[in-house]
Amino acid sequence: MNKINWGIIGLGGIAHKFVLDLQLIEDANLYAVASRSLEKAEEFAIQYDADTFYGDYESLVNDEFVDIIYIATPHHLHYQWAICALQNGKSVLCEKPMGVNRHQVAEMIDMAVKNKVFLMEALWTRFNPAINEIEDRIKANEIGDLNYLNADFCFDMIDSTKDRVLNMDLAGGALLDIGIYPVFLAYLFFGKPLRVRAVGRKHESGADIQTAISMVFPNGMASLSCGFVSKSDMRAHLYGTKGKIEIFENWHESEGFSINDKEYHYPKQGRGYTYEIKECHWCLQSGKIQSELWSHENSLDLVDILDMIRAEIDLQYPFE
Repeated sequence: MNKINWGIIGLGGIAHKFVLDLQLIEDANLYAVASRSLEKAEEFAIQYDADTFYGDYESLVNDEFVDIIYIATPHHLHYQWAICALQNGKSVLCEKPMGVNRHQVAEMIDMAVKNKVFLMEALWTRFNPAINEIEDRIKANEIGDLNYLNADFCFDMIDSTKDRVLNMDLAGGALLDIGIYPVFLAYLFFGKPLRVRAVGRKHESGADIQTAISMVFPNGMASLSCGFVSKSDMRAHLYGTKGKIEIFENWHESEGFSINDKEYHYPKQGRGYTYEIKECHWCLQSGKIQSELWSHENSLDLVDILDMIRAEIDLQYPFE
């Protein structure tokens, strides 16, 4: 079996979780990892048995043996290093949000198309078996015509939070960090909204710490929220003309749901990053530059909605 060589840029908490799932994929090889700290890169490489490591990102991008790069840096660096990787002919799986705004995402996609290399936003929930099954059940009209969705993503971390998530220079705030999940869910089932209204509460840094969102679609509505100041039940609800679906806690990585109170369970392989990894492999082996399940157009649509919400709550980053 020809293994696909992965490189990872940015070795924070999400990279550790991702690599544990990468190790479960038979045709995946953790080839190279990169951090701005050579010591950190070496420690990570030893811990997860990577073939090589680098103390800067550019060296990994230039490594001829890397097939695909997983970008797991803070949000504000996604654009820079995705563009760099794509220019060098490397395929990219970029953590969400793929770019901070539409301009960044559009340029990343243009570069992928120009260089004929694969690019996908790492929206792992899209590939969750339970979410996919719910999509099929809704298409099969099991709850009738879907007309209302409620979802949130909130937890209490304001007193112990790391500087990263509230740092405006790093594109911090609840919306881009965790609010993207309920926004994605509404988009998945309803498409792009006709109207968006949002209110938010901000930290002294300027980053949003609570945001509530209402969306109107041609065939329904969605009520969404995100925040760093309280723990919500992290269950999502979808209502139709013939019934309801409840996605169990934590809904964005759930292994089950109920339809009109009858439960269904879909255990995941690993944490659940395995499915987006498999999608990347399938696309690379098929010569595709984008996924059909989460396409370039989907990423553009999602960032458009996020931009609408940011305009509503007046969230602008210093580097924009």
